[in-house]
Amino acid sequence: MSEQAVNTTRRRVLVAATGVVGAVGAGFALVPFVASMNPSARARAAGAPVEADIANLEPGGLLRVKWRGKPVWIVHRTPEMLASLSRNDRNLVDPTSEVAQQPEYCRNATRSIKPVYLVAIGICTHLGCSPIYRPEVAPDDMGPDWTGGFFCPCHGSRFDLAARVFKNVPAPTNLVIPKHTYLDETTLLIGEDGLRG
Repeated sequence: MSEQAVNTTRRRVLVAATGVVGAVGAGFALVPFVASMNPSARARAAGAPVEADIANLEPGGLLRVKWRGKPVWIVHRTPEMLASLSRNDRNLVDPTSEVAQQPEYCRNATRSIKPVYLVAIGICTHLGCSPIYRPEVAPDDMGPDWTGGFFCPCHGSRFDLAARVFKNVPAPTNLVIPKHTYLDETTLLIGEDGLRG
């Protein structure tokens, strides 16, 4: 083999190797730029659905979870709590949930998929305070007609155990019911409703 043929072969190998190393280097250089175009894990988590385990939620109990930076309440309503809901209707601003603050499948007397569980965003519709869960019936500070619900300490708004707002309080509308679905008997998915299409 002549010396010129050896140099040509050697040159081709070196050019190919340099090209491969250059392409790999360019690929590594592009990774941070391409990755910066994707939303951060924090941004993805901000809108991601959240699972809630309700297996140990006692009747009458309240479970708080966080979804999209907001408190979400899950209340395990007792038969007595459910029976008290219709007694409040005449005192409520929107007893039949005409204002669209819940998914269509929660537009019913209990504002829920399963009547025994209330799922609501725990932010007052007046100025954004977080109401207090007050399940007791007729406490001295709430009056003899109080059948349990939520009380906003900031400006006195009241909501019943279906998160419906009472008349003559600062809050203009019911509490918001988020999209949600049941993955099984004890697991709730908040932020997604399972409806496809």
